[in-house]
Amino acid sequence: MWSCTTAGRRQQQKKQQQPSVPLAAGALVVPADLGEQPAVEALFARIGEVFGALDIFVANAAATAFKPLLELQAHHLEKTLAITLKSFVRAVQLAAELMQGRAGKIVTVSGIDAHRYIPLHGALAAAKGALEVLTAYLACELAARGIRVNGVNPGFVDTDSAHVFGERVFRVLAQNIVTYTPLRRVGTPEDIAGVVAFLCSDDAAWICGQTITVDGGLSLTSPFDIRHLLGKAD
Repeated sequence: MWSCTTAGRRQQQKKQQQPSVPLAAGALVVPADLGEQPAVEALFARIGEVFGALDIFVANAAATAFKPLLELQAHHLEKTLAITLKSFVRAVQLAAELMQGRAGKIVTVSGIDAHRYIPLHGALAAAKGALEVLTAYLACELAARGIRVNGVNPGFVDTDSAHVFGERVFRVLAQNIVTYTPLRRVGTPEDIAGVVAFLCSDDAAWICGQTITVDGGLSLTSPFDIRHLLGKAD
């Protein structure tokens, strides 16, 4: 049986001002702003206090300002990079300490915007691209400790963040993406979670430093495929 800790920055969690919220047996929620290093350090200190060790660390935190690069302010970039890069490196340092002698696994979650242009995603795309580089470097540096580091690059997935620009934009975007996705649907959180679980399993013991694209084939297509515009059958 696994124990689980999840950390997130929700407005209602911040208002509660609770150091941790116990759930079912083996589960712990810790409200934390992962853009602040003291919060990261407090999070891993809490994990050490409650569980004494750590086997798996999944780095999925991200936040940004969706603006053209020419309109970004310094604090927009600082916050984006603080969460995805600066605090991530500190988190890995702390996680590695808790993983000593435990064959730990670290999985990063980047994004399709690291490889394909998405309007208003410039800052986040840069951070996610750097995260994939860190994934490879950390895999090499931590392998001698028995810690495996890999990543997942999701395609378009139906999560809360996919609805950030409103339901109309989501529907239009989803329809267009499905047209260019060979598997002809939008991804689900379960699609990504399954690959993360695989990378944390013994079946992935020989995978090291790889970022696996999980996008239904979207990254394989191109605008030269115009069959749907010509009215031809797929």
